Amino acid sequence: MGDERIRSMASSAPAPELGPTMPVDPPPLAEARVAIVTTAALFSPGGAPVRGGDPGFTVLDDGADLRLGHESMNFDRSGWTIDPNVVFPRERLHEMANDGVIGSVARRHLSFAGNQQPSTLSAIAIDSGPAAAALLREDGVNVVVLTPI
Repeated sequence: MGDERIRSMASSAPAPELGPTMPVDPPPLAEARVAIVTTAALFSPGGAPVRGGDPGFTVLDDGADLRLGHESMNFDRSGWTIDPNVVFPRERLHEMANDGVIGSVARRHLSFAGNQQPSTLSAIAIDSGPAAAALLREDGVNVVVLTPI
């Protein structure tokens, strides 16, 4: 799919209205547990990436070896190839934790597929999004770094 066609489709896609968000009161960053949520469809070897149009997510163990599952032919993979932290800044978070900038790095992170259709956005908002948030809360996560790919 060419860039012009993607721009044309994206410019006419309706933006979902998600309603008001609940206020949060996170701890100071130096005490916070931080997780990464990405839309790069990352997955561990032997697993399978979440595919475009699937509102689910993959749970990534913090130390796991990861693969990029983004399907778009227009996606430039060179940054990921050179330094995976461009997409999934796990090493930077560990450095920040070691330096006392953040409290700790979560033991699990999450990956969604970013190439969603408007029809699947409501499933993410109603089902998999809240399920992902519950999993992160269960892990004591206070702050999320979102890497939208």
